[in-house]
Parts: sequence; C-alpha cells; structure tokens
Amino acid sequence: MFAPRKPRHPLLRVLLGLTGIALLAVLLVAGVFIGAAMILFGIARRLLLRGAGGTRATRAVDARFVDAEYRVVRNRDQPVLR
Repeated sequence: MFAPRKPRHPLLRVLLGLTGIALLAVLLVAGVFIGAAMILFGIARRLLLRGAGGTRATRAVDARFVDAEYRVVRNRDQPVLR
C-alpha cells in the first residue's frame, strides 16, 4: 500500500537515479574522510602520549596483581580425566 513507485516520466526517472548516485557518492567520500581523520587522530594521539612518557611500561604497577607466566605440568601418576 505504501510502497514507493518509480515515476513514469523518463526524465524524472533519470533525475532521481542521478540524485541517488550523487547521494551515494557524497556518503562514500564522507565516510572515507571520516575514517582517515579517525586513523590520523589515533596516530597523533599515540605519538603525543609516547612523547609525554605515557607508555604502558612506565605506568605505576598495582600491588594487588601478580605478573607472571604459568605452565601446566601434568602429573604422570594420575589418569587423564575426560
């Protein structure tokens, strides 16, 4: 009932088609520029933080956590549970 219908006039059809293509192109270009701006902002932020000494290695370490590496050692006397 409320489905959009294509106009019957050929010139109006072409005009609406070109309008759709132009809108798609504008959205595509805007998306590329916004994506590039986000990447450049992230790179600039990382460079500025690194230059200010805010790297992860120099942050204060919380005494409640233990930084360690673990290795699972199997006991040969116990059967493997499945």
